[in-house]
Amino acid sequence: MNYPPGNGNFLAIEGRRYELRQFHFHRPSEKYVNGKPYDMAVHFMHEDGDGKVAGVAVLLQAGKANPAIERLWRHMPKTPGPEQEAAGVEMNPGDLLPSDTAYYSYTGSLTAPPCTEGVTWFVLKTPVEISSEEVGAFAKLYPHDVRPLQPLNGRVVKESR
Repeated sequence: MNYPPGNGNFLAIEGRRYELRQFHFHRPSEKYVNGKPYDMAVHFMHEDGDGKVAGVAVLLQAGKANPAIERLWRHMPKTPGPEQEAAGVEMNPGDLLPSDTAYYSYTGSLTAPPCTEGVTWFVLKTPVEISSEEVGAFAKLYPHDVRPLQPLNGRVVKESR
């Protein structure tokens, strides 16, 4: 889901404002917590005025149906292919966030080519539920759309309190 400049959805980090540019999903999650992947993840990608990128990863685990996902999935393409515009689809990105915003943070890269380095990642600790059927509907179109787990290569993972 792409957002135009000036959409008003911001992430403030250490005095910098990052505007939401888009969010997308992966199955399974590309982020692991304590060596464990999750059923899916949603990545919220933000950019500041200098072109610096911050990503917020929300882990998704199978459980009860998710009303926000149900709304999005109604507009999901029926077959794989290039991006399509879903006219009239409005989405409050906050509907996909957990109420607890504790997180892990590290500096990494984009997870899709060109895998640009220097991305500040925030991985929310609390997963959001999504039904097995919702995971399955995504899997039909995107059976395995993840970058393999990367080694830490000396990166430090910080944890919020």
